[in-house]
Amino acid sequence: MSSENLPQSPEQQLRKPRVAVVFGGRSSEHGISVVTAGAVLNAIDRTKYDVLPIGITTDGRWALTADEPERMAIANRTMPDVAQLAESEEGGVVLSVDPGSREVVYTEPGAVPKALGEVDVVFPVLHGPYGEDGTLQGLLELSGVPYVGAGVLASAVGQDKEYMKRVFTSFGLAVGPYLVVRPREWDNDPTVVRKRITGFADEHGWPLFIKPARAGSSIGITKVEDASGLDAAIEEARRHDPKFLVESLLRGREIECGVLEFEDGPRASVPAEIPPVTAHDFYDFEAKYIDSASGIVPAPLTEEQTAEVQRLAVEAFDACSCEGLVRADFFLTEDGGFVINEINTLPGFTPISMYPRMWQESGVSYQQLVDRLIQAALNRPTGLR
Repeated sequence: MSSENLPQSPEQQLRKPRVAVVFGGRSSEHGISVVTAGAVLNAIDRTKYDVLPIGITTDGRWALTADEPERMAIANRTMPDVAQLAESEEGGVVLSVDPGSREVVYTEPGAVPKALGEVDVVFPVLHGPYGEDGTLQGLLELSGVPYVGAGVLASAVGQDKEYMKRVFTSFGLAVGPYLVVRPREWDNDPTVVRKRITGFADEHGWPLFIKPARAGSSIGITKVEDASGLDAAIEEARRHDPKFLVESLLRGREIECGVLEFEDGPRASVPAEIPPVTAHDFYDFEAKYIDSASGIVPAPLTEEQTAEVQRLAVEAFDACSCEGLVRADFFLTEDGGFVINEINTLPGFTPISMYPRMWQESGVSYQQLVDRLIQAALNRPTGLR
């Protein structure tokens, strides 16, 4: 019997839904995930929900953390860390994989395990591998616990830029030129790979972007002006993922659009534009989160262009079988067409992030956005759907 069909006790019927905010994680986006969690914890309506913050350390331990969002901010250009927030250096949180129980248990060496009560919904704010890529979503499916955002397949496709582009292409969405280098290819013969990349540059021109296939927040990306910079760029990308992509420079305007699931289906927000960042080569991690480079919301587009990018954003959402939320990133090229760059199934959710800013401009406040995502997850069945 699944947990959603279990009879509820009078206590369960009277208590507020309990939201576990899970953050941190093992990826290189650990710090920005902690920042996102602080913003989400601040926004959750405590009159409607009980909250359980659970941080995942960089080595994968699930830690009980204090509900103190003010400690989760960037300070002196330094990202926060779950290890600094954990209530114990050794204690761990365990979520049952029995779909008949949503009990959360806290354990410490030499101590009797302590029941923390049941969780009704998980709000994951993990970015990158081991959280945004379907791994956490699979665990929650096994546990029978509803969660915010995309399911296993959509999360995995949305994390892997190669297969994301393959799905987009199969649905008729335009993508820019790219090539993929798998770990075995580079390990077996780097010389052949370099020739492939320089041949790609001969066809599409320099500069190129070398990026990890399964990372986000612009981490590990290098803009390469000529062949002399290839090896260093590849090494940097492979620090984050042994599989990497090579993309050509698309000349045009960077346009983003948010998608949010409503009762009648997904809707698109007003789009935003990311203007050229003069202090950086491109819109990289430091520009986004440290130097707070801001976008223009709403983007200065014609009505026709706005309608088109909104339509394409919803198409990308549906193409990857997404749920809950997505941020879709496009280039408006010099010939007037939109080319999709990527989607983010768990986009940046900090106070300066583009996704909540676009919805704020569309009439949905940050608090309303968080509440809508939680309610949608609570109302969505677990399992195949």
